[in-house]
Amino acid sequence: MIFRRRQPTSFFPDIRGRRRIKHSFAPLLLLPDRTMVSHTQALRSPPSTENGDDDSICSSEITTYSIDRESVILSRPNRYLSGEARIEKAWSHWNKLGCPKFIVAPMVDNSELPFRLLCRKYGAQAAYTPMLHSRIFSENEKYRSQEFTTCQEDRPLFVQFCANDPDVLLEAARRVEPYCDYVDINLGCPQRIARRGNYGAFLMDNLPLVESLVEKLAVNLSVPVSCKIRVFPNLNDTIKYAKMLEEAGCSLLAVHGRTRDEKDGKKFRANWNAIRAVREAVRIPVLANGNIRHREDAQQCLEETGVEGVLSAESLLENPALFAGYGTLEWVVSDKEETFEDGKLDQSDLMVEYLKLCEKYPVPWRIIRSHNPPRYKGDVNAQSKLTFEFLYGIVDRLREVGVRIPLYAKNKEASATIA
Repeated sequence: MIFRRRQPTSFFPDIRGRRRIKHSFAPLLLLPDRTMVSHTQALRSPPSTENGDDDSICSSEITTYSIDRESVILSRPNRYLSGEARIEKAWSHWNKLGCPKFIVAPMVDNSELPFRLLCRKYGAQAAYTPMLHSRIFSENEKYRSQEFTTCQEDRPLFVQFCANDPDVLLEAARRVEPYCDYVDINLGCPQRIARRGNYGAFLMDNLPLVESLVEKLAVNLSVPVSCKIRVFPNLNDTIKYAKMLEEAGCSLLAVHGRTRDEKDGKKFRANWNAIRAVREAVRIPVLANGNIRHREDAQQCLEETGVEGVLSAESLLENPALFAGYGTLEWVVSDKEETFEDGKLDQSDLMVEYLKLCEKYPVPWRIIRSHNPPRYKGDVNAQSKLTFEFLYGIVDRLREVGVRIPLYAKNKEASATIA
């Protein structure tokens, strides 16, 4: 199925010049209840049950899970660690997570919990949340409860924030600290709204501020800090940037191999050579982002750049089973050297799995709407009020008339014979 990525809208307004509101909250890390926390109510906001409103939650079902808060408290911040000790701890943490190689990239309104779980079932070994706005996350309980949900199976997990104020960022990060493996700072968003809000890739013009954001988290959080960046046009500037982030306390660096101005991934190829240069220049784990359309691209990127893992975004929206080795018809047509067979997996099957996950782990209807395949697009867009009955009905009608959207896998026997 094709998952369409929506551009960020009203969730990321201009955060410059706003009067900061001081809070006297106790972060989740210090809450007295040490055992059970609801995946949708970790921040104590009940879901809405109105099916018609795209901003309402699609279901009222609640699932709980256990969290060992003592382990979080005992692994207190890194403020007293030397440079060498920080590097050693960065690698120790990465190894403890199992060194995930195939990772779901952060996507606004698209890398939410049900989609992350679907991708994890089909080969993804770690995932990012959508970008969260640190100030709104700190101030707005409804935003927190709707935009950040997780569960026991949703690990390893990167929780990503955009920010331009170290104190506000820390306040937001402390709320998710017990529920993730990295708090990630978005330093790569190239969209116009990031320019207006003074965050993402536009902080590349203010490196002292970037450094202060990383340092603030690195010395105050128990979980490691990661950063997702874009490259500068000049390679030396990119390497200096990466080293500065490492010195400031970044424990993992994800590098998108395009510049801030190279927004169109189909028009501009990611520069894997630049990513490799960063990998060779720093001592912390590095991830690569860009040009990952198929499982073979991921393997090739790992080999050519030497990175620890790769991220995929829009290609996963089109094919959530990408990391498991499944491909779309486009992949079959483009690869003239391999032979393929029906992978016995249909994109309609993936859609049903996704909807079931949404029933179990509720998300706003607007997110479900953004994940509809092209064959469903006309019907879904014409429907002002979505329901699960309506969406399952579309799948059933396609199946009744024998419509399939198969995913393909390499024919291993034929490939071995050709070799």
